[in-house]
Amino acid sequence: MSQPPSSPYSGNYPSPQQQPGGYPPPQQQPQYGGDYPQTPQQQYAGHYPQQQYGGQLGAPVPPKKSGVGKVLLIVLAVVLVLCVGGGVAAYLVTKDTVKEVVTATKTRVVEPQTLGGRAKVTDPQLQTAAAQMKSELSKNVPDATSTVGAFYGDPAKKDLVMIVAVSGVMADPKQELADATAAVTPDLATKDFKTVDAGPLGGDAKCSDGKASDVPVAVCIWADRGSLGMVVVYFTSAAELQSEFVTMRGEIEKQD
Repeated sequence: MSQPPSSPYSGNYPSPQQQPGGYPPPQQQPQYGGDYPQTPQQQYAGHYPQQQYGGQLGAPVPPKKSGVGKVLLIVLAVVLVLCVGGGVAAYLVTKDTVKEVVTATKTRVVEPQTLGGRAKVTDPQLQTAAAQMKSELSKNVPDATSTVGAFYGDPAKKDLVMIVAVSGVMADPKQELADATAAVTPDLATKDFKTVDAGPLGGDAKCSDGKASDVPVAVCIWADRGSLGMVVVYFTSAAELQSEFVTMRGEIEKQD
């Protein structure tokens, strides 16, 4: 699948020397290739503009809110974790018992109303991002029996969780986990995944510290015979996430 663009802005940026007289004409704001115009009072922080205080009229101008902007920069990249084609819904009964396969076929992933006590986010941008994640999963893992992509918590309180997961019979769960940790590393700067307790649902799980646009994140990924999923908690560490991970996984992964 395609990689997300390194920047949502493109096009040529006119310099003052390119305008008649060296400056943009009065009442005209220069336009740039991205979604946001830039004025002399705006500077880009990441990909989102932030206004500085003290405009031309001398009145304080509140900075533009960008609370969840950093999160959106990595959403599509994170979907790569589950685009590891071939393993999902591949019925290969080798040395595994029939019971394991039967259990795997009954495994589903769901979006709980709350996750670890956190409600689903109401921010329109994050809701749109979640819908896009699920659309990408459905397109890239068509044989999955269920998919989830959602955000929980409150970004304003630095309490934000993202979940991405699919269910289906895995031919090689350990390889799926290895592929997933490798796929997410370039985008979330995860360096040292450590094996952690996967909980009563079994399978294997690994967690690592990472970073998304200078925001610290904790990442835990699990894989078993019937599902593959990831939990990302922003503004926290992998050590802190581990205390919640098994509970969160139990709220996402269900068996009929």
